[in-house]
Amino acid sequence: MREIKNMSVLITGGGSGIGEGTARYFAERGARVTITGRRRDKIDAVAASIGPACRAVVGDVTVQADRQAMLAAAVEHGGKLDVLVSNAANMYRQAVDSYTEDFLKEAFNTNVISGMMLSSLAVPLLEPTQGAIIFIGSVHNRRAFPGASPYATTKAAIEGLTRVMAAELGRRKIRVGCIVPGAVNTEINVRAGVFTADQAESRYAGIAKDHALGRIGSVMEIAEGIEYLVRAEWVTGVALEVDGGLGLGVSSF
Repeated sequence: MREIKNMSVLITGGGSGIGEGTARYFAERGARVTITGRRRDKIDAVAASIGPACRAVVGDVTVQADRQAMLAAAVEHGGKLDVLVSNAANMYRQAVDSYTEDFLKEAFNTNVISGMMLSSLAVPLLEPTQGAIIFIGSVHNRRAFPGASPYATTKAAIEGLTRVMAAELGRRKIRVGCIVPGAVNTEINVRAGVFTADQAESRYAGIAKDHALGRIGSVMEIAEGIEYLVRAEWVTGVALEVDGGLGLGVSSF
């Protein structure tokens, strides 16, 4: 397996949640990490708390010029690019009988198209390092949560993308993987205005029992799964479930 030490890693959506946790995890193990996000205060605070191994770059993954700047900053900071963690996304909930076209287009642009475009730009940088692209999927494609079909559909697209991209880029020695997290207490629902902080806390507490292991996960446990996909040199095209057994659909029936 590859060593993380001295890797150059770009993580989108690095100002909180899984992105922040992954940045800390990789930096602690000797990687040079570049994090991106739209909120300067968030990413600057994370980078400052991690230290010199982490660089923060303000940018929006839906903007082509920003995507180019993110990659350039990662190469400048790390001297190369070994890993792209395409983590930036938002929660999109809308009832089936209330779909609006603009809302669905925004969901796909943010959660799918932006990652595809960033990956496309990253290919010539990852080829010399025989690097990896890691996407973040969702347990929403293992368990059905009414009202969340826009979000679940974007994450289903990510899993399909992972397989085809892995097949296409394999000849160039670039590996592609997808992590499928269970419930992890991040700010995605609060940031999207879906729940208040108290409501989100209550929902996470309520769903703990639905995991086979009886609890929700942590961002560091998701980072462990990302580490495996980054380091395992004969693994590509997989959706790795790091979900505490939530996707099993445990029932007392």
